[in-house]
Amino acid sequence: MSAHPGPIRAPFWTPGVLVLAFLMAAGAVAVLARFIGGIGYVSNLSTARPWGIWIGIDVASGVALAAGGFTTAFLAHILGRHTYEPVVRPALLTAMLGYTFVVLGLIVDIGRSWAIWKPMIHWNFHSVLFEVAMCVMFYLNVLYIEFIPIVVERFRGRVNLPGPLAALNRPAETLLGLADAILPKIMWIFIIAGVVLSCMHQSSLGSLMLIAPTKLHPLWYTPILPLLFLTSAIAVGYPMVVFETTLATTSLKLDPEMQVLSPLTRFTVVLLGIYLALKIGDMVIRGTYVYLLDGTAQTNAFLAEMILGVLAPWLMLLSPAVRRSRRWLFIACTLIVGGVLLNRVNVFVVAYRPPVSENYYFPSVTEILITVGFIAGLMFLYRFLVNYLPVLNRPGQEVSA
Repeated sequence: MSAHPGPIRAPFWTPGVLVLAFLMAAGAVAVLARFIGGIGYVSNLSTARPWGIWIGIDVASGVALAAGGFTTAFLAHILGRHTYEPVVRPALLTAMLGYTFVVLGLIVDIGRSWAIWKPMIHWNFHSVLFEVAMCVMFYLNVLYIEFIPIVVERFRGRVNLPGPLAALNRPAETLLGLADAILPKIMWIFIIAGVVLSCMHQSSLGSLMLIAPTKLHPLWYTPILPLLFLTSAIAVGYPMVVFETTLATTSLKLDPEMQVLSPLTRFTVVLLGIYLALKIGDMVIRGTYVYLLDGTAQTNAFLAEMILGVLAPWLMLLSPAVRRSRRWLFIACTLIVGGVLLNRVNVFVVAYRPPVSENYYFPSVTEILITVGFIAGLMFLYRFLVNYLPVLNRPGQEVSA
């Protein structure tokens, strides 16, 4: 299939982008308040409940929903299924922005954020969190390196900085030329490294909660929690690609890419089925199904996660008619994305009940503003970058500079 990624050249300051800018500004004010007054000033967190939606959504969910980057890279570049090449660049951009905001979320959540660099120097080989930190750091740099060829393609031979900055034109062209000459020869190293690093820290995020058997609800606490985190991240990779591609192509009036997205979701049927089988099998073996009809907020959240976020979309994707329909495919993939998001929030927030505190946690307005601001910032940057860089596919159309 012919693929011609190129800048969109659509008007940037649309009403939707203005709304994103407003939400970003509100989030920025909340972040400023957090660093001036401290975490306790802006959040409902406490010593008994040291994490909330900043970890459940900004970090854990952000890492999981960025899985489309390594799953599409594995499919297109390692397995050689080049039919899916048109969705690789958008997935890479989503993953790069997702992990960037994961790090920003960590900086907000960590009490002494200025010490975030210390794991690079002070290694703790007995800490799962150390492994997560190092993998996320390395993988974020891998994503930036994988994105460089897109920048080179757009600007090489076209650098024309204005005024006094014109002195940098030649050095910039030299750097772009070096990148164009070197990176294609070694990119396979970064592609493989990205897949390996992703699998390592996706599972390790689940390992973090293995040290809290008395604090986590039995419906979620299990020795195979790392495996469940890994399989759910892999299962949501392609639905996330469908989700963000459909939103982007619809809002920008581009080709819907159904000739790529429909066959892509056939893999999801198998991957999501494996995750569903692991969840049900684990629940049966450990006998935790006895909690399902308790009627508590936790069991209701678990049922919503499993029924709406896993079982229903899996049954939908079994139908070829659903996979061929743009609307129903989007609905099914949105349910999967929402299911994984709910799972991470459930594990880190809903299921977590420390014995020393019976108080329920609910995020403050400022916590919500910061999270919404981060999400708006991610969408804003995505819109900006696809406007000016060759990310989205333009089938059958050569794109001029």
